[in-house]
Amino acid sequence: MIALIQRVSEASVTVEGEVTGAIGRGLLVLLGVEQGDDEAKADKLLHKVSGYRIFSDENGKMNLNVGQASGSLLVVSQFTLAADTGKGMRPSFSGGAHPAEAERLYDYFVAKARAGEIPTETGRFAADMKVALVNDGPVTFWLQV
Repeated sequence: MIALIQRVSEASVTVEGEVTGAIGRGLLVLLGVEQGDDEAKADKLLHKVSGYRIFSDENGKMNLNVGQASGSLLVVSQFTLAADTGKGMRPSFSGGAHPAEAERLYDYFVAKARAGEIPTETGRFAADMKVALVNDGPVTFWLQV
């Protein structure tokens, strides 16, 4: 399971002209599900995402996680993160989870995130989404479990 996280001052997702999720300060989480992923991997990745210390403390050092920074999560499904780009000029998506399994684990990840103390918004699984963000830093990290 893969998360590309971006520290943002604001972010939103629009589907067919409707904003489905929007946050102020926090993390945009682009979430990719690979074959072989399961709930244990989703739990581990969520723990890492929510605990990753990439917000500045009073001394300007990246020392706070999203909860400590009073931030939110915007979780957006992104199957292209599971692409194999090692050969040729066209990505292969054979390593990605089957869409039904990917949606199940995406929903699981979001439900667990919402059950925690960090406000969580979402996009819409498998939709054609327009993602807008102001990357704060810029700060972007690739997390994989």
